[in-house]
Amino acid sequence: MGHPHLTATIALPAVRGALKADAPLAPLVWFKTGGPAQWLFEPQDADDLSDFLAQIDPDMPVMALGLGSNLIVRDRGVPGVVVRLGKPFARVERQDETTLVCGAGASGILVSSTARDAGIAGLEFLRSIPGTVGGFVRMNGGAYGRETADILVECDIVLRSGEQVKLLNRDLAYTYRHSNLTDGAIVVSACFRGQPGEPAAIQAEMDRIAAAREESQPLRSKTGGSTFKNPDGHKAWQLVDEAGCRGLQLGGAQVSEKHTNFLLNTGDATSADIEALGEEVRRRVKEKSGIELEWEIQRVGVEK
Repeated sequence: MGHPHLTATIALPAVRGALKADAPLAPLVWFKTGGPAQWLFEPQDADDLSDFLAQIDPDMPVMALGLGSNLIVRDRGVPGVVVRLGKPFARVERQDETTLVCGAGASGILVSSTARDAGIAGLEFLRSIPGTVGGFVRMNGGAYGRETADILVECDIVLRSGEQVKLLNRDLAYTYRHSNLTDGAIVVSACFRGQPGEPAAIQAEMDRIAAAREESQPLRSKTGGSTFKNPDGHKAWQLVDEAGCRGLQLGGAQVSEKHTNFLLNTGDATSADIEALGEEVRRRVKEKSGIELEWEIQRVGVEK
């Protein structure tokens, strides 16, 4: 497996963080499947990342990895560099009465809890999204009627060239689960704004969201979060259910019985099983309803 011939021939610049060749990615993603990264880089800070990207071959692919919740890593692995923003990027600090500055590696749970302690309301929905700030900013992550576009003031990005830039909310041209950030551009921090609130009321809202999610979603399983985007005027789970796909299995992959917009690794699935099951669900939904479901989960790496 892996890319030994590639790994052996490329001289990469010195870094202050950790750089590993042929690094397993399966343990780092929720599905627990998939092949290795040609290189896995965990930078020490934004400058470390910036210097590294500026010095490597401009044609080398680069992608960021957050909590790995919304991701299928294909079985033959990911060529190029996977950048994982670890502890140095997981800080969340209160800037003023209504604003938090968040590292791109911070989880939704950490951001929403910090907001609660600071008496900042409006960020509770992040409690329910299994991801990091970098992923929220890139994907316009949202849940329970709110999305990142509602709270983002500005963010710091390292471009593929290594240049560091600050972008305002309007620069990202947000639409549903989408921004105009280019491939290889990596979010390193973001500033989120809410409104003043009572910590007890904020906690109550977080509890309500957590309970709703626990009741409706298969949280104790190896899954990838919502598989398909909700098409205009429709709920993806309902279309999947109506097409008779609840509990549908392919190899070790299964459509969740509890929430049909979730795919599960029942234990021995390959990434190919999971992706093929998703494609079969799309085919059946198209046949039944005429609606073409779009993947919400990112699929990365070498195709068969």
